[in-house]
Amino acid sequence: MSSYFAHRRDCRSKQAERRTRIESLPPAYHEPLSSADKVILTKPIAEVVSGVQSGALSPNDVLLAYGKKALRAHAATNCLTEIMISDAELWARGCRKQGPLAGVPVSLKDEHAVAGYDACIGYSAWVGKHAPRDSALVRLLRDAGAVLYVKTNVPITMCSFECTNDLFGRTTNPHNANYAPGGSSGGEAALLAYGGSRVGVGSDGAGSVRVPSHYSGTYTIKASSSRFLKSGNGPTSTPGLEGVSVAFSPMARTLADLETFWRAVMSMKPWEYDPYVVPMPWRDVELPPTKPVRWGVIWDDGVVAPSPACLRALQDVVSALESNGHEVVAIEPPSLFEGLELGSQLFYPDSGKLCVAPMRTGEYQDPGVEQALAMFRAPRFIKRLYAWYIRRVRRDPQYAALIEEWFDKTVPQYLGLVARREAYRARWHEFWQNEGLDFVVTVPNAHPAVPNGGMLEGWKSCTYTVLFNLLDYSAGVLPVTHVDKERDVLLSAFKPRNAIEAGAYRMYDAQKMHGLPVGVQIVGRRFQEEKVLEGMKTVERLLRREGKAYEVLERDV
Repeated sequence: MSSYFAHRRDCRSKQAERRTRIESLPPAYHEPLSSADKVILTKPIAEVVSGVQSGALSPNDVLLAYGKKALRAHAATNCLTEIMISDAELWARGCRKQGPLAGVPVSLKDEHAVAGYDACIGYSAWVGKHAPRDSALVRLLRDAGAVLYVKTNVPITMCSFECTNDLFGRTTNPHNANYAPGGSSGGEAALLAYGGSRVGVGSDGAGSVRVPSHYSGTYTIKASSSRFLKSGNGPTSTPGLEGVSVAFSPMARTLADLETFWRAVMSMKPWEYDPYVVPMPWRDVELPPTKPVRWGVIWDDGVVAPSPACLRALQDVVSALESNGHEVVAIEPPSLFEGLELGSQLFYPDSGKLCVAPMRTGEYQDPGVEQALAMFRAPRFIKRLYAWYIRRVRRDPQYAALIEEWFDKTVPQYLGLVARREAYRARWHEFWQNEGLDFVVTVPNAHPAVPNGGMLEGWKSCTYTVLFNLLDYSAGVLPVTHVDKERDVLLSAFKPRNAIEAGAYRMYDAQKMHGLPVGVQIVGRRFQEEKVLEGMKTVERLLRREGKAYEVLERDV
């Protein structure tokens, strides 16, 4: 009981702290957006940088505009955790005005360590445990002239594509409050999509920057795990996770802003701030001018087929590429189901013990994570019986194969999985070489955003993203369209092939999802972030040429 009461006490105090920080801001932050604010908010960050460097823009005026917009985004979606705007006013006055990110407000996923602020990531037990010093990324951003001003919400345990915890509450999708913004970098995606930030940084262990970008209509490139800064943060929900590569990665409101930010960070030699980062400067990449660019399409992962909305988005991209001279081929890579099977075991080798260890009595748990952990913790003989039933009676060998392997791993078992992963990566490498691919293009997820609470059904549908964490490939997501209630209706003849697909499709309703963003995923090999960016630029340019340019969400204009 004492744990429960401590949990409720700390939730109340943290929410009161956030509310007080907002209410105590100077009156200007609570006023309507001025015409000057609106002009600033329309500027790409490259123009903000040049304006600050030339003296035409004041960093504090930029901060005021984005601070006001961020507070409006928070009022609409509950996306913010740490409100750092008061300190940011001082940081803006002293920012490095000739840096590559001079005066640019940058938002951060809650887990990033900023000295003097919490990084609770939804756990009430971590309230009041301020970071003693800035992370490597934060130190680099300050040296580059950036101004940190808010941190953003995550799901408890950071193992969900929703974004809810008791400490800060539920973050909703800015396009439709009945739907999730994605997770675990969901608060970041909601803030960016609303326009309360133009660029921020999240992290991705199974799709956690790509799925939010897909759900909310923002841009990202998941880096290979040692390309972008990650050290110096506090405790996390999955400490020591190495079987599936976690990558800290930028997210942005536009593709141009994403490129500007990547180039700026790389220009600061991040390997001099973080020993984890490989010493690899940003490389200018040109796609082959003398031969067609070769794209391999994954139409279906064999587990959950893309929904009509997501399939239409992928078809639009393939059509645009083909009609402009690109070579597009359907591919049959090494088993995608094997990737899901390996990824799920390597993500929870301890059956999730570490991610729930900080939780207190009565603390909210994501329904999908709760179900997953129950599966992992069930006695193995019960799992074997259940898997037999699923395989023999329900005729679902895929789900049965997953269930019977979900258990605590011994060290030899874990090392055996790592060896399997390395062999799987080698097969993918050989396949990519033999096919002569430049890119793989596929969906980021089989469905648009899940409804609030939808991860109870949707938690197993993640092959399209976790696969590329397992491979440690660079993978970008860009929004290309919106759900259309008439064009994207599910045919009555559809029959799910397995329990995972059945659960995912129980949530699909084009009528209710109308207007939600839909993205595509562009994949390159390890350390090909620059090439992936060029692939994304190609897709966006061709769609714009065909009159199908994605329209970003505009609020408070």
